Amino acid sequence: MFNNYKNLNAWSKNSTYDLKISKKGKIFLGKKGGDNSKIASKASSHNKEKNYILKEGMIIEPLIDLGVFSKEGKVINSKYDKYKQINRFVEIVDDEIKKNDFKELTILDFGCGKSYLTFVLYYYFVKIKNIKVKMIGLDLKKDVIEKCNKIAEGYGYDNLHFELGDINGFKYENKVDMVITLHACDTATDYALYNAVKWNAKMIFSVPCCQHEFNSQMDTDTFSIISKYGIIKERMAALMTDAVRGNLLEAAGYKTQLLEFIDIAHSPKNILIRASKGGVSKAKKEKAIEEVNNLVNEFNFKPTLLKLLQDDKIID
Repeated sequence: MFNNYKNLNAWSKNSTYDLKISKKGKIFLGKKGGDNSKIASKASSHNKEKNYILKEGMIIEPLIDLGVFSKEGKVINSKYDKYKQINRFVEIVDDEIKKNDFKELTILDFGCGKSYLTFVLYYYFVKIKNIKVKMIGLDLKKDVIEKCNKIAEGYGYDNLHFELGDINGFKYENKVDMVITLHACDTATDYALYNAVKWNAKMIFSVPCCQHEFNSQMDTDTFSIISKYGIIKERMAALMTDAVRGNLLEAAGYKTQLLEFIDIAHSPKNILIRASKGGVSKAKKEKAIEEVNNLVNEFNFKPTLLKLLQDDKIID
């Protein structure tokens, strides 16, 4: 598709380059000196401002306390990667939110820890999208819960509360619109996904972590090359775990995507599962569970999420 292009103009701070390709295929490269600092500055500024939901200049207290923003709302240079990662997550959430005119949302954040992302999301929903939210963060550490509740109170985030509890045994009787689970270790992610499905949550956002279950169970003669090398086995097991989770969510009636959350150069745990309720045909559900069964039977896996959903008769 690039054969139609015959000219290229580029510039650096002190030079302008002009590349041309003749009809006979000869390449001519010209270079001129000159001060292009204003052009470079404009291009750089444009890149920094591109489509970010959390823009520079906004006074977002969680980002200031996290050290990503200065008190004036400017991105700290050394935290620019973190700024992009946080925006990336908010953008992934926003892609689903903007599909509907939500006025109210109930959101559960499993394994919230002391991450400020929960606070950033609350800011996004309330201040940017003008949605009335009830948001609950859940974690196992009492000191973390107490600290987070004090922070939320200090920010004036009246409908953001943190509770002590285990993902496995957490009970919630009211309506749940969205479930978030970030870096819940190993099968804790499966219990979070199971609860989300059981509550009939409209949206699920999950960044899995430490997928040990399949790694310990993998047993295959046909594809023994995968389990032969420890590092390959570990990575394949992690990828298979998330592929099975995605398919099981589809089988349970969720349109599901596996997305790159952050650049793999920053973290190997860079897959995000995004699922929204509805729009999955019977044929797709059947295909999804068939693919899971094929993988499970070949590698002798016993997925926690599969058992939970089958025991509760959510899937066959």
